[in-house]
Amino acid sequence: MKVETTHLEGVPVMRLSGRFDAYEVPQVRAWFDANKPAKAVVNLTGVNFLDSSALSLLVQQMKHCRERGGELALSCVAQPVRIIFELTRLDRAFPIAVSEQEGVAALSFRRN
Repeated sequence: MKVETTHLEGVPVMRLSGRFDAYEVPQVRAWFDANKPAKAVVNLTGVNFLDSSALSLLVQQMKHCRERGGELALSCVAQPVRIIFELTRLDRAFPIAVSEQEGVAALSFRRN
């Protein structure tokens, strides 16, 4: 999996591509542990597979962001991955945006 990080309007954005599974979770967890963001956007454009350990990590990080008074948004979720969020009903827990910009905007309206 490829991981890139950047900032958009002061909000950290993590861009992931490839398989997001148990082998990749430690790398993503390390980024969250090192940065401890209150608000963040995870761009899943290039993610073609997501397993339960990846879902679990995203839920954990969403909770950590909320504990810090912020939120974790997802953006650019491809249809095969979006179906997983819908089947698990996690699409109701996460703000899911079409673009990174919309993800950042969604964060400003939630849990400030």
